[in-house]
Amino acid sequence: MRKIDVTQYSLYSYRSLEERILDAHPLRKLRVLVDAILASMNDDFQALYSRHGRPSITPERLLRASLILTLFSIRSERQLVQHIEYNLLYRWFVGMNLDEAVWNHSTFSANRERLFSEAMTQRFFAQVLCIAEWQILVSDEHFTVEGTMTEAWASVKSFTKKDGSGPTPSDGGRNATVDFKGEKRSNETRQSTTDPDARLYKKVDGDKARRCYLGHALMESRHGLVVDATTTLATGTAERDAAFIMARRSIKKAGATLGADKGYDAAAFVKQLRSLDVTPHVAQKKHSAIDERTTRHVGYAVSIKKRKLVEEIFGWSKTIGGLRKARFIGLAKVRTQTTFTFAAYNLTRMATIFGWRLSAVVE
Repeated sequence: MRKIDVTQYSLYSYRSLEERILDAHPLRKLRVLVDAILASMNDDFQALYSRHGRPSITPERLLRASLILTLFSIRSERQLVQHIEYNLLYRWFVGMNLDEAVWNHSTFSANRERLFSEAMTQRFFAQVLCIAEWQILVSDEHFTVEGTMTEAWASVKSFTKKDGSGPTPSDGGRNATVDFKGEKRSNETRQSTTDPDARLYKKVDGDKARRCYLGHALMESRHGLVVDATTTLATGTAERDAAFIMARRSIKKAGATLGADKGYDAAAFVKQLRSLDVTPHVAQKKHSAIDERTTRHVGYAVSIKKRKLVEEIFGWSKTIGGLRKARFIGLAKVRTQTTFTFAAYNLTRMATIFGWRLSAVVE
């Protein structure tokens, strides 16, 4: 006998939210890891909030929600709030019950300067890295550095002349009709009215210049985890300058190696690394700054091969983590987005190393 398709909505549910999440789901173990990290940051959270007044939204929940946004490629914070409203998995990970109302998306903006500041994001990144170091996953001898472009949240038409001599809308609209053909545009004469920190930049000859920032990652070469990260303005020397700063800040062992592509093969950069007692394992250009005294060793060939792992970091960060295009305006906020995205990558990378994803698929 065929049953009639009639939907009857129940007033009560007898299954808890905890029972609805699969025991083998990777987010279960990740939630334990994240909760431990957030618990270690309790004093940092306490210093951000007043002891008096109306209770705020729990900062731990806002950070867990931001992880959901990054891990599941959600486009915006407005969409994230909508997803948490109806997605039981997201509700459980954030720490909300079935009937609890979701906060407004503007809550993230209101907490941008406090909870999602550069200092707090760096603190979260450092705590994630502490877990990796505790599990002996981080090498202190072999590293790789690389940079990538992050497209700025600024349109082509916003890149106008600094002296204000550009065309004005003739039809009463907001945007003027502009013909860029045959016109040379440079960062010296033009600036974006939407994001003044965004700069025209291209990494290779023949490519078109884009309005972007440069994100940089220092990777340890054993398991491919990010140990340091930053974001800079897009300039011709930004990658080497950021690499030197991160190497000086994060490479502590004398004689450690640093792999990089041909863009880092510059005499000044190689000299800087040697001043830190770091061996430059840089891919050679035609007229290279390193010679056979470095390249003859077996470790050089290994570093050149292992350095390609850093592309997996940027690949994940752009396709999954949303780092292909900045969600925010200004260098400080884009730097925060980059650091948080790399922290999320480290969590997923550790999940792979620990076998959480594989066990979930098998079961």
